Amino acid sequence: MAVRRRVWPGSPYPLGATWDGKGVNFALFSAHAEKVELCLFDRNGQRETERIALPEYTDEVWHGYLPDCRPGQLYGYRVHGPYEPAAGHRFNAHKLLLDPYVKELVGPFKWTDSHFGFHMGHAKSDLSFDRRDNARAMPKCRVVDPAFIWAGDRRPVVPWSRTVIYEAHPRGMTMRHPLVPAELRGTFLGLAQPAIIDHLVKLGVTALELLPVHAKLDERDLIDQGLRNYWGYNPIAFLAPDPGYYRQSALGDFRTMAERLHEAGIEVLLDVVYNHTAEGNQLGPTLSLKGIDNLSYYRLVPGEERFYENFSGCGNTLNLRHPRVLQLVTDSLRYWVEEMHVDGFRFDLAASLAREKSGFDGGSGFFDAVRQDPVLSRVKLVAEPWDLGGDGYRLGGFPPGWSEWNGRYRDTVRRFWRGEGGLIGDLASRVTGSSDLFGWGGRRPWASINFLTAHDGFTLRDLVSYGHKHNEANLENNQDGTDANFSWNCGVEGDSDDPAVKILRTRQMRNLMATLLLSQGVPMLLAGDEMGRTQAGNNNAYCQDNEIGWIDWSHLDEEFLGFVGKLMELRRNHPVFRRGRFFTGRRTPGTTLKDITWITPEGREMAHQDWTAPFARSLAFLLGGDGGQTDERELDDAFLVLMNGYVEPISYLLPRNGHGWEVVVDTSLPGGLGLAHQSGHAERYVLQPRSLAVLKHKHGKGTAR
Repeated sequence: MAVRRRVWPGSPYPLGATWDGKGVNFALFSAHAEKVELCLFDRNGQRETERIALPEYTDEVWHGYLPDCRPGQLYGYRVHGPYEPAAGHRFNAHKLLLDPYVKELVGPFKWTDSHFGFHMGHAKSDLSFDRRDNARAMPKCRVVDPAFIWAGDRRPVVPWSRTVIYEAHPRGMTMRHPLVPAELRGTFLGLAQPAIIDHLVKLGVTALELLPVHAKLDERDLIDQGLRNYWGYNPIAFLAPDPGYYRQSALGDFRTMAERLHEAGIEVLLDVVYNHTAEGNQLGPTLSLKGIDNLSYYRLVPGEERFYENFSGCGNTLNLRHPRVLQLVTDSLRYWVEEMHVDGFRFDLAASLAREKSGFDGGSGFFDAVRQDPVLSRVKLVAEPWDLGGDGYRLGGFPPGWSEWNGRYRDTVRRFWRGEGGLIGDLASRVTGSSDLFGWGGRRPWASINFLTAHDGFTLRDLVSYGHKHNEANLENNQDGTDANFSWNCGVEGDSDDPAVKILRTRQMRNLMATLLLSQGVPMLLAGDEMGRTQAGNNNAYCQDNEIGWIDWSHLDEEFLGFVGKLMELRRNHPVFRRGRFFTGRRTPGTTLKDITWITPEGREMAHQDWTAPFARSLAFLLGGDGGQTDERELDDAFLVLMNGYVEPISYLLPRNGHGWEVVVDTSLPGGLGLAHQSGHAERYVLQPRSLAVLKHKHGKGTAR
């Protein structure tokens, strides 16, 4: 006869399964449950060895302490309570549930009808009740020992003014890299390999932003079609790394990666998805929160609690108005910062996190909780400032302390370089940090995360090679993905052997990349763009865990990679391109120049009529050398930036300085760089069609007169 484990009352804090060196405390929040059972499993997770009713209920937390339990123990929960969908309750103790605070998952998730709390079949099927047990098809939670010996890890703490973000998929970054060992490709340890880190360091990246690494599920319809949720925006656990990204240890592998990146001076940012979970709407599975306390964890339609408010477009929205749900999110964030040494976060559909009863609220409980938190308020916080609600587009509306993905920057720069007119006023605002959006509350230019491409959309190469999306591989009849690409194929759709087309595409890529890296604000690059990566026109590769979604390291555009590296170096060495404050139009001390002067091809300062000309397709500005009070020297070199989106050359009268101008960048030149080419004392500079040039004052330090 088996001996039952000893069970003590334990503590309601902390939530989750906590090893204290002597035993394990289990604590689970559920305000509406009637009983909570802890299910223990054998080491393979296939056989339930014991079922223990948690003995205590304190402050809406069910808890118990097992003095004989040790790290490595596999477990799950069964939660008893009413099954009343119309009242918002979906308890079903026949379903094994994941601990919301689980830190490591063991075993695969297998799709089966037993995961649903009801009998599937019709629109109102969720009102029925299913008694099938789903335990054998569920991954199991593992009790972890959090101990890890950090080898003196020191966070880089890179100032925002020096930050360059590199957005990468943790799997796609390494799957085709020849110098990453085969057994480590697609994993955290693969990202920690010298070949990957050396590439980032040489490029000049300061922050590696990883697409979601939280444990996630592949949607059933994708599995049925032989696809998967490659990007990972379908989370099921907020403290556990996805099992697909580690080989030995969920905690150890990630920490090793973070430590090695930190040694190289690179911060680790995580793309996090707290707006929804993989449990979907009323017709979705019961896997964790839905079966633990559906009424508390999710936003339900007032007066029709059977249904879910859906600001995420994925079926449900987490209810951060509830203090315990807000606690889950902030506990998760702190865990990744304190225990896993993450340096910041990008919040997917962040507007949904700040929704109160009346809608988006800049003073929401979520913002308040983060702003006062001594841990979270000190890391980098980046919002995707919209969601799918009717009032969900909130660019520029996030509070001080936050940076935001600037979608308006992306669209304006794309439209300008594909040749649209009437944009120079808006373009001027975008390349100078978007003070019209962020210039309030003491926010700085780095509140604007500037990007031209991201995981969602075309790559840079495809942006200049395709006029419309080609998502046939997603098996949705090319109906998925945005049509608002603002792309231009340079005359031929897709690959081309035409030399003129290839030259034009390379020039356009240089134009776009130079604009991005020389704009005020924080640039974000999409992994692979620096070497000409393509997705064959797919602008929604969320389900393409294959050559479409992976970087092909064997086909590098070495020349373009070198061009990007030089631009990164130019930005790094000259604070005038990454100012700590917005431009004022006032004179730079010690010179006769303003911090920025907008000039016409005739060399005069732009007037109102110049800004409003609908045909205008060129923009030029003189930077007076004012570094904007960064943490470095105040006075920098003076630079002249010329941008021509027109189909004809434009001759610019150069400002007089008595010493001439050195051409640093000209995207029309071979290689795009003009380090060996100087204009000397020439009065004019001819800017070729569809090109960008950067000229440096030869005398130095902002003293052009």
